[in-house]
This record gives sequence, C-alpha cells and structure tokens, in this order.
Amino acid sequence: MFVILGLIVGAVTGGTIARRRKGKTADIVQYAIVYAMAFGLLGMLVTIFVHRAAI
Repeated sequence: MFVILGLIVGAVTGGTIARRRKGKTADIVQYAIVYAMAFGLLGMLVTIFVHRAAI
C-alpha cells in the first residue's frame, strides 16, 4: 500500500517540479519516473518497517 502511494506521489511531485522549471515533455517524464522510483523505494522501506514492528 505504501509502495503504490509512494509511486503515485513521487510521479506527481516529479512532474510538477519539472513543469515549474519549464521542462519539455521528456524532462517532465524523466523527473516523474525518477521521483516515483525514489518515493516507491521509501514506501517499500516503510512497509518493511511496519511489517517488522507488527511482529
């Protein structure tokens, strides 16, 4: 759940940042993908931490 949320929030954040910097379409897509990967990784770490803490 946290991973999917991280992917969505990361993609939106990255796309917004690139758009504010007046990037072209390729820039916006690249930022969205990189931020989605980073936020998804953080979401995975949060998921692991929550799962471990519940045991």
